[in-house]
Amino acid sequence: MTLTTWLTVVTICALGAMSPGPSLALVLRQTVSGGRRNGMTAAVTHGLGIGLYAFLSIMGLAAIIIASPLLFTGLQWLGAAYLAWLGVKGLMAKRSQHDELPEVPTTTSAARDGFMLAFLNPKVAVFFIALFSQVVGPETPTLAKLGYAATAMVIDTVWYLTVAWLFSNRRMLGGLQRNVVWLERFFGALLVALAGRLAVGILKT
Repeated sequence: MTLTTWLTVVTICALGAMSPGPSLALVLRQTVSGGRRNGMTAAVTHGLGIGLYAFLSIMGLAAIIIASPLLFTGLQWLGAAYLAWLGVKGLMAKRSQHDELPEVPTTTSAARDGFMLAFLNPKVAVFFIALFSQVVGPETPTLAKLGYAATAMVIDTVWYLTVAWLFSNRRMLGGLQRNVVWLERFFGALLVALAGRLAVGILKT
């Protein structure tokens, strides 16, 4: 593993992690609804899911998913359905007397949603195969491959931990939580829209 190659992986993974999408919406939703602990829990488990895909891609198993159109499409539909389910839950949030959510997300649900959102997104495999095909060859040692996978996991985790930490400071979180029901509905609508966009993309392929 050369420094130049590693920096290339760092740059591309950072740009991928920072791209707005369902992962950002989920971490923000968990942070606003459940506080810093939930947001950071979702960030960590999302990073684990990304790290798993990165490892599978480097070891070649993700290529099997790409080679099987039926399996790949099935995972895409599962991912879209999971996004839609999360979105519908947000849209159904109801106002209580103190404008709080009747069911505050638990750390368990935050951990589950963070991991599943990454795990049920086969496009992550496509991303990593495209990336690692440029930097990994037959001569690449196993330790270097593990280093690349770990890099992807750490970058994703650190980015979303930063997002959760920034949006959970007392002053900002207090203002957000006063409008938690409306924010929950907003993130719900965003997740449903992203699920619909994914479904349209599947149907076009």
